[in-house]
Amino acid sequence: MCLAVPFRIVELNGSEAVGESLGVRRKIRVDFIREPKIGEYVIVHAGFAIERLSEEQAAEDLEAFLEVADAASDITN
Repeated sequence: MCLAVPFRIVELNGSEAVGESLGVRRKIRVDFIREPKIGEYVIVHAGFAIERLSEEQAAEDLEAFLEVADAASDITN
């Protein structure tokens, strides 16, 4: 199963960046994003930012992600 997660860019150095999502920071590549900027939201798959997201869309996606994780936790417990 493939999973892409919204991240907010918090540091930027050329085509490398640090993104933050749900309190976790991770190095990401932004090669596929034209003129990335700190504070923007991107969807990240396999360590690469593949698309910009609005802040509203990122929040909706993260909420759905947490709902799925919670449901999966209920199944395994």
